[in-house]
Amino acid sequence: MTLPAPQQHGAVRLWSLPTGPLQENTLLVAGAGNQGFLIDPGDDAAQILELVKQSGITVQAILLTHAHFDHIGAVQPVREALRVPVYLHPADAPLYAAAASSAARWNLPFVQPDAPEHQISQGQVFTAGDLTLIARELPGHAPGHVVFVSEGFVIAGDTLFAGSIGRTDLPGGNHPQLIEGIQRELLPLPAATAVYPGHGPATTTGREQQTNPFLR
Repeated sequence: MTLPAPQQHGAVRLWSLPTGPLQENTLLVAGAGNQGFLIDPGDDAAQILELVKQSGITVQAILLTHAHFDHIGAVQPVREALRVPVYLHPADAPLYAAAASSAARWNLPFVQPDAPEHQISQGQVFTAGDLTLIARELPGHAPGHVVFVSEGFVIAGDTLFAGSIGRTDLPGGNHPQLIEGIQRELLPLPAATAVYPGHGPATTTGREQQTNPFLR
């Protein structure tokens, strides 16, 4: 496997690996001390574990932006291999529990993961060495969706994309709530803040504020 090149934000490195048939972006993020977090391991567990191995990062935990099946399909094999806990906002527990049946509606194979060990709450701080991520609640695509904000970048899950926003026509979706959350939590960040979405290429808050048709 060819290791994706990491993006640099000061001493922080971030790898983005598209996984599964929906090309969900699994993210590995770490600071200078090679301590970090794995976010949204969606599918292709073997590739994710190889990325972790080649990067040399010691993963402290799996953090989930939300619980749609394409974001949690590799949770169980990865957590077992790395022996790390899983964190999820409690409002997404029903989606998490129903993930296998959701994947079945798309005729996609899926391994239902065991329940998360820990909950995520608004403003919760996750640290690994010199890396700090702050969880911010941003529902609308999913009831318990969170984003993870750090210095110079945000891990946005399925809230804000390059030129688009997350779907709100799925169970638990709420379009006005999503727009309000993006305006509250993401757009006030510096314009150069990198946005790493759950699908597709990275963008910046400034670019989306100026050009995203859903935000104008």
